[in-house]
Amino acid sequence: MSLGSHTAVLSEQAVEGLNVRADGAYVDCTFGRGGHSRLILVRLGSGGRLIALDRDPDAVRAGGEIGDGRFTILHGAFGQLKELLGRVGVKRVDGILLDLGVSSPQLDDAQRGFSFRVDAPLDMRMDTSRGITAAQWLATATESEIREVIRSYGEERFAKQIAAALIAARSRGPIGTTRQLAALVAEAVPSREPRQDPATRTFQAIRIHINQELEELSLVLPQCIDLLAPAGRLVVVSFHSLEDRIVKRFLRCHAAGDRLPPRLPVRAQDIAPPRLKLIGRAQRPGASEIAANPRARSAVMRVAERIGAAPADPAGAAG
Repeated sequence: MSLGSHTAVLSEQAVEGLNVRADGAYVDCTFGRGGHSRLILVRLGSGGRLIALDRDPDAVRAGGEIGDGRFTILHGAFGQLKELLGRVGVKRVDGILLDLGVSSPQLDDAQRGFSFRVDAPLDMRMDTSRGITAAQWLATATESEIREVIRSYGEERFAKQIAAALIAARSRGPIGTTRQLAALVAEAVPSREPRQDPATRTFQAIRIHINQELEELSLVLPQCIDLLAPAGRLVVVSFHSLEDRIVKRFLRCHAAGDRLPPRLPVRAQDIAPPRLKLIGRAQRPGASEIAANPRARSAVMRVAERIGAAPADPAGAAG
């Protein structure tokens, strides 16, 4: 298992966005195969610290190959960020990186069931040690549940037709493989978008649902604000509009503070001040990166900096 088997998208820009200090403490919330983590470690001095998380057991095993006393890898979902960091005595950090979505090794490993390019068991779990598989969910979900997942998380206009087709197919036998699901979707979709397989949106939707990806993102963002030291940086790389919408709204909300109509009987000290400062504009990969790594084409990176005082915590530094 090679640490170099995954090309991190916007890697240099993301690490630059963290504004790494040699003696700082940083969190890579999505280790993958360590692309970002290795770049952060290069910038850290002997007194720095990097904690990486991943809910994929394969990624955690890959992280175990990094023999560096400044580095710790933890198994868990980033929605539990505070709890996971608390286990290793870390209560305040100088930067947090979130590289969302599926890693290349997950897509390329047919047995994980994320891709319809090769036939494989329909799994789709990022953490193979827990939860139900996509096949198990499709076997038990109602037609309305399937339709809503595909419509909401895949932004698929033919969600109704696809859900009906899956329920009909299920009555004849289990839907257990990636190619089987892809073929059923292709039969149900009356038209195709140029350069996109008709199953793309459905696979994205089911994967997001199985892994609760948007719920995890909504859970971690407020924790990031609480964990960041003043001037600490939050860097988020998202890969589709649903993720980016959540990130953009969250950052803008906390960069604005409370906005109330004028002449209300509210004291200035009772109004929550801004907690974040947006750093630059959203960044996208350049043509050369997209040519080298086509999976980068939909990536968007946003950076924000913690302003004001961090929550009171006398023991609140990295341990």
